[in-house]
Amino acid sequence: MPPNVPGIDESLPFVPCHLALMTVSDSRTEATDLSGAALFERARAAGHLVRARCILPDDIERLVSALDGFIADPNIDVVLMTGGTGLTGRDVTPEAVRRVIDKEIPGFGELFRWLSYQKIGTSTIQSRALGGVARGTYVFALPGSPSACRDAWDGILATQLDRRYRPCNFIELIPRLREA
Repeated sequence: MPPNVPGIDESLPFVPCHLALMTVSDSRTEATDLSGAALFERARAAGHLVRARCILPDDIERLVSALDGFIADPNIDVVLMTGGTGLTGRDVTPEAVRRVIDKEIPGFGELFRWLSYQKIGTSTIQSRALGGVARGTYVFALPGSPSACRDAWDGILATQLDRRYRPCNFIELIPRLREA
């Protein structure tokens, strides 16, 4: 692969990420959590390890507490959240994420909305998807639809969570995320 062409460098070994999946919903159950299932299936198919999966209500204190637990776990590299990123009064996922992250990754939300715009047009403006780094752990908040989760995974996360992706990726930065 030429050095400036984006893609997977097959000469490098695949390194699985250790993920936690969190669905934010007042109404979903394990049986009806299609968004969480979409992320779980894609992560596993890519070779990543899902270490934890939960469904929590739209309650900012419970979300922050769960995030703090995942972030403190040395066996979790990435937390993927789905749901609660809209505009209604109960949608508090971005507020919870902002309470725990040290650095926001603005490009994640921007790129997600650009990808989403190609499918749903201006309705994407209602999404408050975002990403950030919290004490060395990546946190990504996605909308609660299965389609949005598939778009985020296929269009961004599949490559950025693959250490072999060039010219750069999130995973190769993990050892340096806690630098002062």
